[in-house]
Amino acid sequence: MEPEQENTERPPKRGRKRRQAPSQLGGAAEAMRAGWEREERRPQVKKARLSTILFTENCEVTHEQLCGLLKYAIVGESSVPRPSWCQLFHQNNLNNVVIFVLQGMSQLHFYRFYMEFGFLRKAFRHKFRLPSPSSDFLADIIGLQKKETTGDLSKMSKGSLPSASSKVSINLQDDPIIQKYGSKKVGITKCLLTKEEMETFHFPLQGFPDCENFVLTKCNGSVTDNSPLFGLDCEMCLTSKGRELTRIALVTEGGGCVLDELVKPDNKVLDYLTSFSGITKKSLEPVTTKLKDVQRKLKALLPPNAVLVGHSLDLDLKALKMIHPYVIDTSLLYVREQGRRFKLKFLAKAILGKDIQNPDRLGHDATEDARTALELARYFLKYGPKKVAELNLEALACHQGLHATDQGQSSTAGVQQHNTSVLDCLHSMGQKLLLLTREADTSELSSSRNCETVTCLSNKEVLEQARVEVPLFPFSIVQFSFEGFSPALTEEMKQRLRVKWTEISTVYAGPFSKTCNLRALKRLFKSFGPVRSFSLVLETHQPHVCVQYEILEAAQLAIESLDGILIDGIRVKAQRPVTELTLDCDTLVNELEQDSETRGTIYLSGVSETFRERLLRQSSLFVGLEAVILPKDFKNRQQKKYSFLKFKTFSSAQRALSIFTGRGWKLKGRHALTPRHLHTWLQSLPPESRSPPELHIVPPPFEQQALQTLKVDHPKIAAWRWGRKIGRLYHSLCPGTLCLILLPGTKSSHGSLPGLGLMGIKSEEESTTPNKCL
Repeated sequence: MEPEQENTERPPKRGRKRRQAPSQLGGAAEAMRAGWEREERRPQVKKARLSTILFTENCEVTHEQLCGLLKYAIVGESSVPRPSWCQLFHQNNLNNVVIFVLQGMSQLHFYRFYMEFGFLRKAFRHKFRLPSPSSDFLADIIGLQKKETTGDLSKMSKGSLPSASSKVSINLQDDPIIQKYGSKKVGITKCLLTKEEMETFHFPLQGFPDCENFVLTKCNGSVTDNSPLFGLDCEMCLTSKGRELTRIALVTEGGGCVLDELVKPDNKVLDYLTSFSGITKKSLEPVTTKLKDVQRKLKALLPPNAVLVGHSLDLDLKALKMIHPYVIDTSLLYVREQGRRFKLKFLAKAILGKDIQNPDRLGHDATEDARTALELARYFLKYGPKKVAELNLEALACHQGLHATDQGQSSTAGVQQHNTSVLDCLHSMGQKLLLLTREADTSELSSSRNCETVTCLSNKEVLEQARVEVPLFPFSIVQFSFEGFSPALTEEMKQRLRVKWTEISTVYAGPFSKTCNLRALKRLFKSFGPVRSFSLVLETHQPHVCVQYEILEAAQLAIESLDGILIDGIRVKAQRPVTELTLDCDTLVNELEQDSETRGTIYLSGVSETFRERLLRQSSLFVGLEAVILPKDFKNRQQKKYSFLKFKTFSSAQRALSIFTGRGWKLKGRHALTPRHLHTWLQSLPPESRSPPELHIVPPPFEQQALQTLKVDHPKIAAWRWGRKIGRLYHSLCPGTLCLILLPGTKSSHGSLPGLGLMGIKSEEESTTPNKCL
């Protein structure tokens, strides 16, 4: 019904650098890591910059993960590991860290008073959900409650590597890694297993016994040091015919998962090997994917010069019944004496400083293991054999006993690192933390050593002190306190927010001919996105339809596409229901479109199961692609027919949208409206709590009564007033300041509300450009 747009833009010329795949092609939305190393090497002036990677499905960042980012912002990777959920570029060019805590506010506050938080939603691109707070939120994010010993960063080693004193007596020439690779840095081709090595270690090879029915990946291109790397890991079960595949994960160099599938074995399962695979009988019951389906997808995804990276990769390829000539096996890359091999869990801890294969979790995570193997290979390529040999992995493994069991304990350095607080990191740098708070607010942090606490009588005094004190400290926490919602007001606001989002996601359209094809109409409305309900309205002279969509983008796309068009000779009007909750929906939609988080994101409807494979093949067309989010059905885990694509800039998103809606792809789409964490939160609300669109909403007595009192600290007024004041204070900060706005959430006997975090690094432009929102 909408005119097709022909793609007239020419694809960009391919450079000579290694081709990088998009970071997230399926599963949860994740940002792209593929260009990080190139970003670090650019000769231009390096400025501190953020890029979020939210691996979790619900976009929730734990207090411990937030603490990890703060520690990394202070001391960098020389002493603590990089955060797993986001990337902080050029940390050493970061000037200050300032955290504004709006105590008593939650995610519900932010989206209930979204229009009032004008500055915050436009200034901070990165937003994430926070879990409900404990009794001491500040102690949690600083790392005090998990701290058992007084750490000293001078005693810590890089990541979880052995200390310098343990490396004094190393004879590098005797190290098996130096003996095999030499001491100079090597490229990908040097790390590949030779055909002789693959035969020695029993990799499946063409023409060899027991490999007659194996499938070739058809990767017969010329491999160079710029060839793309793909991490692979498989989980198996024991059947009547031996070990068979139950799960496969394939990740790109950006850390994005391009394939994550459960696979139903062809033969009767004797043992699910749940303690290793995490697979149970119940988890495989609804699965229809078979081995041949995975083989077909893998062949389609891998380019001709692809290099597979894994740990004990021979077992994975045998389970896949596939032959691939170019492999890097990290169990053999990190060569060990007497033909023994380091376990992946040990290498992850010793080299990368990360814990994997947690014994508290059911089985291994194939995606995590694939990513880890890929990171280990990239570490080896980046730092070279000499750097790895200097780590003295053999001595560390013997000292820790990690090589003996997958249940091994973390190293002493790792324990110190885990228990180190933000205060310890500041102490190691000879710095102090500034805490500005009201006298009524108590926290373990305020009485801690290395914390300069200034208590005030009111939020106004906190703000005044912040203008004076914050520029004098490298790390500051400014805490404002607001009165929380009463239980009755909380329930009222939650209900109104649910109903409002349902109503603005509902479309009334008509009139239609009395002889119209109802099935064709349903197909038409479903082409814009997932439909929750479709009903015929017969109260009018001519039929109308009421369509309730699952997501706001689908409803908006339907209205924009159908309003005013002719169907069967009748001009159709498409609109939302008119209620007190939708009166300002046009303004709200416009503001959501301008939200800094969604501005570079597009929504596409009509994507098929082969969408990610096709996108990977034509990725060079989409410059600046950071993440691809392909939602799955909560019940059957099947991919839905819509997608969100996140780009670095609005112009890149605009160009991509014109390509996707053109003749080549024939998809329907528009710019996104809903931040991912909000979309996930709304989808998680109980369906029975959502009122149907025709339900009349009674006046909100508690909220109306509260507003009529015009209390200064009522959340609606506080959102408008304090959002502006924090905006002015933000503009007074120096460029290169990492700034976080934290709404911790609330927790009481009546229930809990999740929090919200907003994050960004102040730029030079923000210091010189006047803020129109204030």
